[in-house]
Amino acid sequence: MPAVGTGSVVIASGTAEHPYERRSHVSSEVAAQNDKAESAIHDHLHSLILQSVDVEDFLDGLANYSAQSLSTPGGKVLCGVTVLRDRKAATVASSSVQAGRMDEIQYSFGDGPCMTASRVQATIYVPSVAEDSRWPEYLAVIAEHGIRSILAVPFNLEGDAKAALNLYSEKAATFDAHAIDLAESYTRQASQALRLGLRFAQHIDTASNLRSAMESRTVIDLAVGIIMAQNRCSQERAFGILSSASSTRHMKVRDVASTLVASIGQEAPNTHYEN
Repeated sequence: MPAVGTGSVVIASGTAEHPYERRSHVSSEVAAQNDKAESAIHDHLHSLILQSVDVEDFLDGLANYSAQSLSTPGGKVLCGVTVLRDRKAATVASSSVQAGRMDEIQYSFGDGPCMTASRVQATIYVPSVAEDSRWPEYLAVIAEHGIRSILAVPFNLEGDAKAALNLYSEKAATFDAHAIDLAESYTRQASQALRLGLRFAQHIDTASNLRSAMESRTVIDLAVGIIMAQNRCSQERAFGILSSASSTRHMKVRDVASTLVASIGQEAPNTHYEN
């Protein structure tokens, strides 16, 4: 059965009436309750940000808070946070080891609710794993692990990175309109913190790559100097000899350079730089 969209929520056709279809009848009393819940979420996430030592700690707290607040006496909810970067999916936080495993199963199939929610930036709801036809092979496997319904809500990020909050329940049709509202509020209010975290992580990766490149350049320059002294040749010729050895030995130029430096009793040089 093809998927149909209801507002920003995508569900499978042929399933029971989706709670979003009844939103136009929400009373002012319910609206007031939603506003109160929104304020409580804001206060909790603000406190969580202040208490967290880094973005990973914050996301773990968000995953646990989401799982606990949406679980019911008869239905435990698992939660994971998926980030898509450079066409690769990874769970950066989860409420439990089991939640992380459920995410990994989805990645092994290359698609599913949370990956779709991240890509298309829409909430994906699977009221019944047994009745949904969008990802049959994946849903068949996830059902074997006791999962009966799934909700995936995207974060609003910048740039190429995408992310989603993944919620798995042991009961079918667990997530009603109120639960979906809460999950969307979590991601909406947590998106800014996640954006900042990913931005800092990208800067750290860039700095690490730059540091590695500088260290490689230093040992290569030292090896070139050794070759120049041994062969009484130019810098260009010395680098050509180093490159030729790299090709012949099927090794990186840096590794050949390190081997040469070590062979004459020199320690690998330290690269000095300012952070």
